Amino acid sequence: MDATLADVEKAPLEPKVRAMLRFLAKLAIDPSSMTRDDGKALEAAGIRKRDAEEAIWVAWQFSFFTRMADSLGFTIPTDGFAMAPKVLLSPIGYR
Repeated sequence: MDATLADVEKAPLEPKVRAMLRFLAKLAIDPSSMTRDDGKALEAAGIRKRDAEEAIWVAWQFSFFTRMADSLGFTIPTDGFAMAPKVLLSPIGYR
């Protein structure tokens, strides 16, 4: 996880994971620059449309709730925080 956060290009990731993370980073940072070529890069990496849609949905949820929490001044407790994604998303197959 630390290596991925430090540099997604150098982290030991499967090509599909790296392609999806590239896509999600661009979508989060510069959504107006997204083109069909970005979707084609996912297809070329072997990512199914349904899997891409699910990853985008999860990323959107985290982005939305983070922005809401920031705008309302919420403090995120650190106790058990690392387990939150697994607990919240395990019903839909997140591991």
